[in-house]
Amino acid sequence: MFRRVLYPTDFSELSLGVLSEYIPCMRELGAESFLLLHVVDITSADFEAFKIQKALEERLKRVAEKLGKDVEAEVRIGIPSIEIGEAADEWGADLVVLPSAGENVWRLSFIGNTASNMCRITRRPVLVLKHSEEGVTVRCRELFKRPLVALDFSECSIRIIETVKKFEEHVERGVLLHSIDYGGKSELEENVKKAKERLTKSMEAFSVPFDIEVTVGSASKAIRGTAVAKDSTVIVIGKKGKSFLKNLLLGSTAERVLRDSKIPVLLVPCEK
Repeated sequence: MFRRVLYPTDFSELSLGVLSEYIPCMRELGAESFLLLHVVDITSADFEAFKIQKALEERLKRVAEKLGKDVEAEVRIGIPSIEIGEAADEWGADLVVLPSAGENVWRLSFIGNTASNMCRITRRPVLVLKHSEEGVTVRCRELFKRPLVALDFSECSIRIIETVKKFEEHVERGVLLHSIDYGGKSELEENVKKAKERLTKSMEAFSVPFDIEVTVGSASKAIRGTAVAKDSTVIVIGKKGKSFLKNLLLGSTAERVLRDSKIPVLLVPCEK
């Protein structure tokens, strides 16, 4: 299980609600320590940021104290996405949890822009939660039960499998998916056969049952559609792969899934 979990918060009702549910739950699932982080955006607060930092530190400390002795609190000043990434590295987080509002992860300034920028630059796994008017779309205790794991057979797939094994003990049944959007029509049958063989081989890494799905066409649509059909509780995908644009974007597949998915997305960085 993920042992050290970082929760950025902007003190909104949405992010505080996530803290109140997910920290006790993740603790029960095996997490050992937590860091609450608030970043005062220097680009909007300017010099006022330094005046309000202490008050925010006291506020965040009170939140942390209510959540338990294993919860630390820190307030930084800077550009949120950069500060969150640096804090994750310095503190040794093995998971960063970010909330998002509605079906579109880009909608709110902090939760939207910070999430998208953070996912592009961080070297740590990022779990982006999804919310509706009723609250989180997947409750914490259900989160890891039915993962859909997207593999493209690049080196990144190894990192993805390693990440999934961290919460394998909580998996009831999952899906390993590969989408074929390459090769010509004459190669399709052979590519499908090879993909099934490689997914079957990948299954050997796990001691819990996984179904195999090979699709043809748009990877992002296949991932989202299969997640609905299989009643998946989280989508696990790498942020770089064969078709991902290095250093500039998450890549069309990951970015579309992250943007449009109605269930949480666990984004695994492919570079250490």
